Amino acid sequence: QVQLVESGGGLVQPGGSLRLSCDASGFTLDYYVLGWFRQAPGKEREGVSCISSRDGSTYYADSVKGRFTISRDNAKNTVYLQMNSLKPEDTAVYYCAATPRFYTTVQAMCLSSGRYWGQGTQVTVSS
Repeated sequence: QVQLVESGGGLVQPGGSLRLSCDASGFTLDYYVLGWFRQAPGKEREGVSCISSRDGSTYYADSVKGRFTISRDNAKNTVYLQMNSLKPEDTAVYYCAATPRFYTTVQAMCLSSGRYWGQGTQVTVSS
């Protein structure tokens, strides 16, 4: 079955960097849009960044543009989120999600939701 497993979260100081990984199994990335979402306590879930595994097109939320970079390695069935210049407001649980690309686009998925979800990884930005 479809499974997504996130890793790489942790505690980092403001201005620091982290790289999140999402290992996918049970499906082939080629046919999916992959994305990263986050949810902070008391806030709604937010689509951070999404990527098409077919052509590499990407979408970023305004709040992370220029600081975060999404990428994927189809051979490893893994999606990454490189997060630089982290701010305290980036603190949240980060979730990996996937949707068959026939049903969505990178922007549509990031502005709505994914079909399959990982369990999440905590990112805390604090001094």
